[in-house]
Amino acid sequence: MPQNYFQKEIETMSAEEMKKLQSEKLVKQVKHVYENVPYYKNLMDEKGVKPEDIKGIDDLHKLPFLTKADLRDAYPYGLLAKPLKDCVRIHSTSGTTGRRVVAFYTQKDIDLWDDCCARAIVAAGGSNEDVCQVAYGYGLFTGGFGLNGGSQKVGCLTLPMSSGNTERQIQFMTDLSATILCCTPSYAAYIGETLKEQGYKPEDIPLKAGIFGAEPWTEEMRQGIQNTLGIKAYDIYGLTETTGPGVAFECSEQTGMHVNEDHFYAEIIDPDTGEVLPEGSKGELVFTSLDKEAFPLLRYRTRDICVLSREKCSCGRTLVKMAKPMGRTDDMLIIRGVNVFPSQIEAVLLKEGYEPNYQIIVDRVNNNDTFEVNVEMTADKFTDKVSDILAMEKSLANAMKIMLGINPAVHLVAPKSIARSEGKAVRVIDKRKLI
Repeated sequence: MPQNYFQKEIETMSAEEMKKLQSEKLVKQVKHVYENVPYYKNLMDEKGVKPEDIKGIDDLHKLPFLTKADLRDAYPYGLLAKPLKDCVRIHSTSGTTGRRVVAFYTQKDIDLWDDCCARAIVAAGGSNEDVCQVAYGYGLFTGGFGLNGGSQKVGCLTLPMSSGNTERQIQFMTDLSATILCCTPSYAAYIGETLKEQGYKPEDIPLKAGIFGAEPWTEEMRQGIQNTLGIKAYDIYGLTETTGPGVAFECSEQTGMHVNEDHFYAEIIDPDTGEVLPEGSKGELVFTSLDKEAFPLLRYRTRDICVLSREKCSCGRTLVKMAKPMGRTDDMLIIRGVNVFPSQIEAVLLKEGYEPNYQIIVDRVNNNDTFEVNVEMTADKFTDKVSDILAMEKSLANAMKIMLGINPAVHLVAPKSIARSEGKAVRVIDKRKLI
C-alpha cells in the first residue's frame, strides 16, 4: 500500500537530521523567550541558566519546567512573547479555579498548526479529493479551528459543522458525501448509533476515515466506531497550551501517535524527581515548543503519563511515537472533551454558599460520558421541600456550567451523607474503563 505524506521530507527525516533541526530551533527559541518573556527569564535566572548555556537539544534538561500553575500565575499576558499587534487569534481552556489558560497565535503559528493537522489528515488517507466534516466545537476550543485549518491546507472540501445538531450532521454527511469525520470519539459513536437507528448500514455511509481526539477512548470503543461507521478510526493528540490538536497523530498502523517533533520536542520525566527517563520508560510527558512565536512554552509538564518509542513504523514515518496517555499525575478529569478539576467544583460551591463537601461521579453510557455532582446541603439550606431542592440544584448546575463549559447533573444530598474514609470524602469516582 503506497504511503502518503503531507511533508515527506520532515515526516521521514533521519534521526540525525531531526536532532540537528531541533537543536537549531531550540537555541533560537530559548533566546527569543529569555529576551521577551520576563516570567520565564526569572525562572531561568533562578536556576542559574543563560541562553548561551543551551547549545542544542542535549542541553534541554538544564532549563526549568513550566506547569499549569505558572500559566495561571502569568494569566493573561505574562507568558506572551510577541507584541499584541503581531497576534491574530487566541484559544482558551478552563483553568483550575476559573482562571483560564489563554494561548496566543501569530499568523505563522497558525500556519504551522495547520501543517500539523494536515499531516494528520493525509496520514488518515486524506487528499484534495476528500470531503472533510469537522464536528469538533469551534470558538475558544482548539478542536474545530485546528482540523478546519488542516483540512483546507490539504485541499479538502471542508464542512465546518461544529458539534451538535446530529440530524444536520447526518444530512450534510450523506448529501455531500463526507469521507473524513473529525470529532470527539464519543460524538462519533453517537453519530454511528443514530445512523444505525435510522436504518443506515456501514456500506451506505460515504465515510472512509475518522480523526478523533480531545478525550480518552479505548480500543474497544475504536472497534465499535469502526464497525458502526465502516471506517478506520485514527487518534489525534494536542493541548491548548502548546497549540491544539496535531501535536501528535496516528498513522495507518494505529499503534501510537507520531509526534510532530520538528515543532514539539517530547521528553518523558519522572513526575516526582523531574529526571529525564530513557526511551521506552513510562513517565510524565513534557513538551517544548520549538518554533511557536506568540506563546512558546519550554518544558511544559502535561501531567499525562505516557511512553515514547522510536521503533520502526510500517508507515515509513520516522517521527517518534507516543503511546495513548495512560493516566495523569494530577486530579484533572477529561469529560466530553473538557478539562475538569475538582478545585473548580469547590470554587463554585464556596461562591454559592455551600461547604466543599461533594462527590464527582463520571461514567460512560452508550459511549457518552455522564457527569454527576453530589453536594451535601448545609444545615441552613437543608429542606425537605422538593421544589426548593430542585431550584437549588438547577442554580448550582448553571453556576458549574458557567465555570466548566459543560452541564453536570447536580444532586443535593443530606449533610454528612457522602462517605468519608480517614476523615476525607472520596472526591472523584470515575467508572469509565478508559484503558
